[in-house]
Amino acid sequence: QVQLVESGGGLVQAGGSLRLSCAASGRTFSSFAMGWFRQAPGKEREFVAIMHWSGSVTYYTDSVKGRFTLSRDNAKNTVYLQMNSLKPEDTAVYYCAGASKLSNWVSRARDRSWYDYWGQGTQVTVSS
Repeated sequence: QVQLVESGGGLVQAGGSLRLSCAASGRTFSSFAMGWFRQAPGKEREFVAIMHWSGSVTYYTDSVKGRFTLSRDNAKNTVYLQMNSLKPEDTAVYYCAGASKLSNWVSRARDRSWYDYWGQGTQVTVSS
């Protein structure tokens, strides 16, 4: 079993930055693809970004490209989401998720059911 715990959320003004962390425990984290999703009030949970276990390949949804950056430290079992140039529409609860089955991982990245593990979420609020 893997436990994922997000941290780093908070309130920030538009144009500001936050770095979210997702710490994993319980299993070998380094073989997982790690993704981030977000859910705004009244909306479905949507895909934000994903990183292959090697850290060499990342994939972002269009609305965050050029502003958000994924990284991971396998030695610390932690994945990070650096969020810059934040906008009010980025306001949401952000969730990290881990997937152990990597076949066709890019094509499955947006499929919430593909992920094996989820964190509890961390709130990000961007004021205008």
